[in-house]
Amino acid sequence: MDRRTSKRIKEAKLKARPELSDSQAWYRLGYFDNFDISLDTVELCDNVERVDTSKVSPEEFVERYEQHYTPVVLTNDQADWQASYKWTMERLAKKYRNQKFKCGEDDDGFSVKLKMKYFVEYMKSSEDDSPLYIFDSSFGDHLKRKRLLEDYTAPRYFNEDLFGFTGERKRPPYRWIVMGPARSGTGIHIDPLGTSAWNALVRGHKRWCLFPTITPKDMLKAKPGEGWKNRDEAVTWFTYVYPRVKDPSWPKEYAPLEILQKPGETVFVPGGWWHVVVNLDNTIAVTQNFCSTTNFPIVWHKTVRGRPKLSKKMVQGA
Repeated sequence: MDRRTSKRIKEAKLKARPELSDSQAWYRLGYFDNFDISLDTVELCDNVERVDTSKVSPEEFVERYEQHYTPVVLTNDQADWQASYKWTMERLAKKYRNQKFKCGEDDDGFSVKLKMKYFVEYMKSSEDDSPLYIFDSSFGDHLKRKRLLEDYTAPRYFNEDLFGFTGERKRPPYRWIVMGPARSGTGIHIDPLGTSAWNALVRGHKRWCLFPTITPKDMLKAKPGEGWKNRDEAVTWFTYVYPRVKDPSWPKEYAPLEILQKPGETVFVPGGWWHVVVNLDNTIAVTQNFCSTTNFPIVWHKTVRGRPKLSKKMVQGA
């Protein structure tokens, strides 16, 4: 890694995680050496049904899964995606070399961005406990970066999105390109406004744990002191909380669903489900939240209460 690349990465890390201002703090916990990223370990625990999109109609999908808020993994829905061969680290680093992508936020809520060429070099060499992670929702608004939209289409089960009535410029962020190295990921959370989501993995492997919405939040969060300054990170969750989840004393009604997501698979996350995701190797994916006819009653209720102006825009657009 050359000096300029190293400098830009250090600047981004300092802005995104100022609490880790000491460079050694980024690898203090030694997760690079001791965090288990073996695929076999995760695959043994995978207990989520696969749905072949070439054999199950959209109507069947709604009736069997979406109406019941049942998480599933979709297969054969990326067969015609150009992303399947265009979205490699090398090709993205070349085509979007000087384009900046969001990889964090500073303390004031402003985006922290890195050029793609720098981020790819970071992915190849990072030994950080919980590395930076591209999670960019604005790529579709940029003259050059929006070309990524040409490389994929929403799975046929999810063509409907009622937030579209607000207009592309007025709707809240809803689609993201996500890209990061092993041990990066997203901490335990529920998606906003009752929306459901799909997450399509093009490269690499992701480990998921999902919990029903009735699971108490305090049971799913790391305890004070766990993970040091990485308490809310996915890698810390799997290190400290996951062993408690697998203990025989864990209530059966809060039993987790576990997934080893492989390249070409798409995870359907119904609204209200807690979920946490950690990358097991270098991953590239695209994800989108949506409001459909099926989940509209819940989404509408939460939007009217939490985002009243947005709800009015939905009505005006319809």
